[in-house]
Amino acid sequence: MIGPNGENLGVITVQEALKIAREAEKDLVEVSPNTSPPVCRILDFGKFLYERSKKDKEARKAQKVIEVKEIRLRPKTTDHHRSFKVRDARRWLLEGMKVKVRIKFRGREITYPEIARNELAEVANELSDVAMVEVTPDMEGKTMLMVLSPAKKSGKPGGGDKADKAAPKSAKKQQPKPEAVEERVEVVKYEGDDDDDDAEEQPDSAGSAPAAV
Repeated sequence: MIGPNGENLGVITVQEALKIAREAEKDLVEVSPNTSPPVCRILDFGKFLYERSKKDKEARKAQKVIEVKEIRLRPKTTDHHRSFKVRDARRWLLEGMKVKVRIKFRGREITYPEIARNELAEVANELSDVAMVEVTPDMEGKTMLMVLSPAKKSGKPGGGDKADKAAPKSAKKQQPKPEAVEERVEVVKYEGDDDDDDAEEQPDSAGSAPAAV
């Protein structure tokens, strides 16, 4: 039991704890229910909730949110169908978003991963002026995934040397704290994508139904 002034009161009965809380005009709160014995504290519960809410709000402000778009292709995606997806990916990258490019396999297509790898390489090459490959193409279940992030902007010509010389001193004195990062992924659907997904989910035998999405 932790008393109203933060003092350790040791192990006491619930009745004793309630009596102390009433005398202090505060609340009895169980703060560690999974310990043996459970740990309780006498405090102002309203003030406790307010301070916790304030800390959560400050933590959310400090959190960096990264918007991530995901486009999906197939090993047999036509150049035309791929072109407008790549065009959208370019726009998102220029806006500072990350882009996931996922190729979905169906049936025996998964036995030819090099086709998907080559297609992802072509996408990365088309966007190489605005993006860098953050995660190289790799298998993820029945798909192959590549992640692109916006290319870092180069500094002004001629100013790099001075900045590089001055950087080490300031870097030693002030090291930024690591930011909490949250990624919000949006899978972008295009006309024709649903048809591919539905075809992939078709049951092998009549009478069985596809899983609900």
